[in-house]
Amino acid sequence: MLPLKKGVSLGEGATPLVKSNLAEGLYVKFEGANPTGSFKDRGMALGVTVARESGANKVVVASTGNTAASAAAYAARAGMKCYVVLPRGNVARGKLMQAALHGAEIVMVNGLFDKALEYVVNYGTKYAYPLNSFNPWRLEGQKTVAFEIFEELGCPDYVVVPVGNAGNISAIWKGFKELAELGLCNKLPRMVGVQAEGAAPLAEAWERGLEEPLFVDEPRTVATAIKIGRPINWPKAVRAVKESGGFFIKVQDGEILKAQRELAQRDGIGAEPAGAASVAGYLKAKLRGVVVAVVTGHALKDPDAVEISAKEVRNADELMELLEK
Repeated sequence: MLPLKKGVSLGEGATPLVKSNLAEGLYVKFEGANPTGSFKDRGMALGVTVARESGANKVVVASTGNTAASAAAYAARAGMKCYVVLPRGNVARGKLMQAALHGAEIVMVNGLFDKALEYVVNYGTKYAYPLNSFNPWRLEGQKTVAFEIFEELGCPDYVVVPVGNAGNISAIWKGFKELAELGLCNKLPRMVGVQAEGAAPLAEAWERGLEEPLFVDEPRTVATAIKIGRPINWPKAVRAVKESGGFFIKVQDGEILKAQRELAQRDGIGAEPAGAASVAGYLKAKLRGVVVAVVTGHALKDPDAVEISAKEVRNADELMELLEK
C-alpha cells in the first residue's frame, strides 16, 4: 500500500482509536501519540526516506510548528541537515523547542505561514529537498490513518479532520478509496473538513456555494496549527469532500477550547487546539452514526493555550478540608 517498504522510521503510526465518552458513536483517532506528537510523522517518515534515497543531504520546510518538529526529528534520524522556515511570533513554543532540540536550522520570516511557504517554494527548493505537503510522498504516508481506522473499526459513516494547509483530509480520503478499490470498504465515509472561524477560506466558500476558496490574508485563531489563510492543497481537499459527499464547517475559537477541555476531562485525551477542532466540528454539526474525529496533535505542543488554576493551602488541615469537598 506504500511505495517503499522500509526506510527512515521512529515507530510512527499505530496510534490509539479511542471510543469517546462525549457522544454515542464517536471515536477519536489520537495522532498526538506519534513520536513527535502529531500526524505529520506518518508523512515525514516516507518523505525523508524518499529524500535520502534520491541523494539529497538537506531538507527544507515552511511550518506553523508541527511540520518543523517532525521534519527536524526525521532528518536527524536520517543524518540530514534540516532547515525550517517559520512565521515570526506565530509558532507555539512547544513545537519551536522540538525543532531546536533536533538540531534544525531555524529561520524566522516576517509575516504568516503563507509567506514562509512562499519563500520555501520560490527559493528553498533550489537548495534543499522540500517536505511540505505539496510533496506527494508526504500524503502517501498520511493516508495510513485510513488503513488503521479500517483495521479496528471498518469504514465509519464520517471522518472529521482539522484543515489547515488541506493535505491531510485528501490523504485520508485517498486511503479509503484504495481500500474500496481492493473490495475492502463497500461504503466509503463522508469527509468533513473543520476550520477555525478566523482562518476558514474553504469553509466560508463552501457555505456560500463557491468553487474556489475565499483566501484570508490575516488568519486569526488560537489553533495555530491550522492558522493558514491560503492552503496550498485546497483543490485536493475540495475534491475529497465533494467525492465523499461530505462538507466543510467552521468553528469558533471558544468552541475549539471547549472541545479541548471536554476531550481532556471526559476522555483523558490531551489535544492541542487544532487537534480539538475536529471534535468541535463534530459537536457543532451534530453528526449521527459511527464517526471518527482525527485529533492531529498533542496538548503539549501548545501548553500556553491552557489556563492553569490552583488552590493554595497553608497547612494539612486546610488540605483535608479541601479534599472533603
